[in-house]
Order: sequence, then structure tokens, then C-alpha cells
Amino acid sequence: MRLIQFQQADGTTGVGLVLEDSHAVEVIDAPPSGVIGLAQLAITRGLPLRDLVAGRRTGQILSYQQLIDDGRLLLPVSHPQPERCFVAGTGLTHLGSADTRSAMHAKLEGKDAELTDSMKMFKLGVEGGKPLRGQIGSQPEWFYKGDGSSLVPPGADLAAPGFALDAGEEPELVGLYLIGLDGQPYRIGFAVGNEFSDHVTERHNYLWLAHSKLRPSSFGPELFIGELPAHLEGESRILRNGETLWKKPFVTGEANMSHTLANLEHHHFKYAQFRHPGDLHVHFFGTATLSFADSVSAQDGDVFEIHLPHFGRPLRNRLAFAKGETLVEVKEL
Repeated sequence: MRLIQFQQADGTTGVGLVLEDSHAVEVIDAPPSGVIGLAQLAITRGLPLRDLVAGRRTGQILSYQQLIDDGRLLLPVSHPQPERCFVAGTGLTHLGSADTRSAMHAKLEGKDAELTDSMKMFKLGVEGGKPLRGQIGSQPEWFYKGDGSSLVPPGADLAAPGFALDAGEEPELVGLYLIGLDGQPYRIGFAVGNEFSDHVTERHNYLWLAHSKLRPSSFGPELFIGELPAHLEGESRILRNGETLWKKPFVTGEANMSHTLANLEHHHFKYAQFRHPGDLHVHFFGTATLSFADSVSAQDGDVFEIHLPHFGRPLRNRLAFAKGETLVEVKEL
């Protein structure tokens, strides 16, 4: 089952069920808050979300492409209070291609003293990121990206700030979570996302990783509800003036990762401050493919396109650079 959110004629949030041919959506009878409202109802009633949605189909059919053409697509999940949405992620979680994997394992045979901190972190995941069910594995690299105000819908611009040194895509699997009234995290579903980071800043000094991640990001356009395949294949592209500048396949899913999703989820939600009732969490699970690794530098006006066919239509966002950096001064009271 795949859902989208869209802006209705009266400005409120509508929810649509993507139909089999992906050309049309059926309107779902949803609360004003959209998918998050449906998720809250499912928790309250003790129902699987897909069963709740199936029982609220209206029979009203809309053109999916028309919603796109009209600029009415929204994030497939959102919180009516953006400050109650937390955007974070984990890195060094993917094994990469066979060649990359072989090279990494060769490096891992060396002494710990010869490994970079990043390689040591990757090694921890390879050795302990997939614990037995009910056990706790190695904790991953973790980073914060912002609150809900940092998220932009499919089709909208990803704006790099004036002080950015780079603006690069990161095609990733995204988990969407709602915290129940009892503090229990519930997974709403998954989406494909563009984590969007500043790789030049990160490369300058890895201790600037936290700075490099404080950028906008996007996910969607569709929310996938159901069991996730262990192996997923997609393609990431950069378009310039309508032509393909760069493209590369990518893989994700647990079969291609050094951690289980359950382990990554535990190490995020183990912190009590991330289990406040009613909060929404958007969590990026890491990438295996970057145009930056191929010495590609995106420019203002380029379009990022990330397609994971299992999740429906591709995610597209245009890159826009802000003009210069302005000094932020603090005033004394």
C-alpha cells in the first residue's frame, strides 16, 4: 500500500491511496492532519494502519499527474506542528557495491591503529550491527538534521545556505515514526529520501559532520506501508538543463546493510527525549551511492531525481543556492 498527501482546494491536507497503475489516486477519508491523524486513529483502535486506510476509501478518484502538475503534492507524512517533528539519521550503514565491499573488508583486516575513525565505526557495524532478535547490537553513527521546518515537499527546491561549500544528494531509505500516547514508537511506513548534505565541509574535517548535515531534506512522494523487502534497487540521477549529468544505481534494504533496521531504530529511540507522545520522527538510514564520490559538483538549478521503483514515483527536487552569508548578531537584553 502506498499513500500520498496533497493540498486540497480549501488548503487542507488530503490523503490519497495510489492505485495499481500509479496514474490515479483514491481519496481517503482522513482527519485534517492527514496521515499522522490516520496513524493516531490506528494506534487508538489497535488496528494495522493499512486496515484502517482500506476501510476509509471514498471512491473519489484524482489524477496523480494533475496533482503533480498543479504543484499540490505534499510530504507523504507531516506534523501540523513542525517543531514536533525530528529529522535525524544514521551513517556508515551500507555495504556498498561488491568492489567497495571487498576493498572495505580488506582494510578491515588491518590493525585497529591503522583504521580511520570512520572505518572503525563501519567495522563495529559489520561485526555487531545485526544482533539476534531481542538483543542489542553496536550503535551506529548518528546525526541530527533539524525539525519539520527543514523538510521540503517533493518537487520543491532544496536550498543550500550561502555559507555552504557543497550541495550533494544522498539517496536513502527513510523510516517514519509516530510516538504513541504511552511513549511507544510506532513505525508508520517507509519512503525514499534525499538526505542532502555538504560533503566538502565534511571532508575538510570529520568533526564538522554535524555542521554538514544541517541542511534541508526531502522524502516521498509516496509513503510505503507494509513489509519491506530485504533487497531494494534504485537509481539516483542529476539533471542539468533537462539532460542527465550523472546517474548511478544504488541498493538498500537490510541485505545491503551492516545493521538491521531494528538495531538502528533501537539506538535512536533508546533516548527518552525521542519518545515524547505525539511527536513525529523522520529517520534516514544511510546511503551507498554519492555523486560527490565521482567528483560531481551540483550547480544551482540542477535537479536531483531519486527513484526506488518499489516506492512508486521518483523523488525530484531542484537545487537552489542562497546568495552569500550574512553575519548573525546576537542582541543583549
